[in-house]
Amino acid sequence: MARLTGSLVAVGLAIFTAMLADAQSPPDSGPYKVAEIFKVGGAGGWDYVTVDPEHKHLYLPRTTHTMVLDAATGKSVADIPGQKGNHGVVLVPSAGRGFITDGQDGSVIVFDLKTFEVLGKVKAADDADGIIYDPASGKVLVSCGDAGVMVPIAPDVDPKSGKADPAVALGGKPEFLVADGQGKVFINLVDKDQVVVIDSKAMKVLNKWPTAPGGSPVGMAMDAEHGRLFVGCRKPQKLIVMSAEDGKVLADLPIGAGVDATQFDNGYVFASCRDGSLAVAKETSPGKYEIVQNLKTRPGAKTMAVDPATHTVFLPTAEFGAQKDARSRPVAKPESFMIVVVRPSSR
Repeated sequence: MARLTGSLVAVGLAIFTAMLADAQSPPDSGPYKVAEIFKVGGAGGWDYVTVDPEHKHLYLPRTTHTMVLDAATGKSVADIPGQKGNHGVVLVPSAGRGFITDGQDGSVIVFDLKTFEVLGKVKAADDADGIIYDPASGKVLVSCGDAGVMVPIAPDVDPKSGKADPAVALGGKPEFLVADGQGKVFINLVDKDQVVVIDSKAMKVLNKWPTAPGGSPVGMAMDAEHGRLFVGCRKPQKLIVMSAEDGKVLADLPIGAGVDATQFDNGYVFASCRDGSLAVAKETSPGKYEIVQNLKTRPGAKTMAVDPATHTVFLPTAEFGAQKDARSRPVAKPESFMIVVVRPSSR
């Protein structure tokens, strides 16, 4: 009887603990909501999504081609062909060009922003992945994971015969990167649990900062005005808030499984996760950051982009079938590709 009573007490305690955890966890409702789903379809996988706020376009790399969609409706605007295994897009309006990383080809495709015509490509390095434009150096910067380097490319490069600038060795496998606009670039090293700091004018490594207690850092965003980096980590699952001045970790916040992107917009920090959750954080008091919402999106919605003009968040994903085995990922169903559109709850 005593053993049975003890078991009942243990069960009751477990239920109470679970209820308490649910009560303390951030709610699904909050400052953002899933407003609609764009049913897009089309062939190919996906990775990063890029917003053109001026022309209200979305750029979606789909493995061998890059879709351009109307950001208001999700309807097709154009389709840029000629890639082998693409990842990300950056737009440089001052040059009238866009750039697409092709990881399988180790190159960057150059296209015309008005006509979407492919102008050519520039060799980068193995596993060309994340891509940004750095206004301080005036260069397109490409993180190349397998090569362990960052490759700078001049936006006005000759797309037929031009070459990239010399690569910067990083001492680890880079994922995404951000620039502060003043001459520093910050890059996640996913295999080293570090953020590497680059002087983008001299193109040299300045420092390396640990992301502990977060590990396997992949997502990277920045509040440049206040000097804050937001690093999405997978192992453990953390959103790390880091000082861009000295690398000090200011907060570590729990997030969902399989984070792949972080974004900062309008005072909010977002971490999108493969498990179908979007963590929304903010600075609730000076120096104190908290998760204020865990919004349910869709499984697989692990990357995103934010339109700074409308504060709309776009998350690509698809419907999935069963996994082949415990080690494999679920397979996307044909023609099920979609964009989850998240907007402020006030709209």
